[in-house]
Amino acid sequence: QVQLVESGGGLVQAGGSLRLACAASGRASSYYAMGWFRQPPGKEREFVAAIYWCSRSTKYADSVKGRFTISRDNAKNTVYLQMNSPKPEDTAVYYCAAGGSIAYGSVAPLSYDYWGQGTQVTVSS
Repeated sequence: QVQLVESGGGLVQAGGSLRLACAASGRASSYYAMGWFRQPPGKEREFVAAIYWCSRSTKYADSVKGRFTISRDNAKNTVYLQMNSPKPEDTAVYYCAAGGSIAYGSVAPLSYDYWGQGTQVTVSS
């Protein structure tokens, strides 16, 4: 079993910065992929970024590429999402997710097995 707990959400001005954290417990280290997804109001959940334990490679949605950075701290079993220059359209509930090898390169939420409870990010203009 894997438990994921997000933190760091809140209100941020456009052009500012915010860092989200996802603390993983249980067998999180055995999961191949850790990802961030978001769900804007009235819309479906969408892929934001992912990092893969073995290869250390990363993947980003085009909408956040160059502005957001995903990273991990193995010692703390924590994954981060650094959000720089956020825009009002980045406003959403952000979710952390853990997945097996099937999640490699996938942007589909169904590829991930475990989810956190979500943290609200609101970007003001």
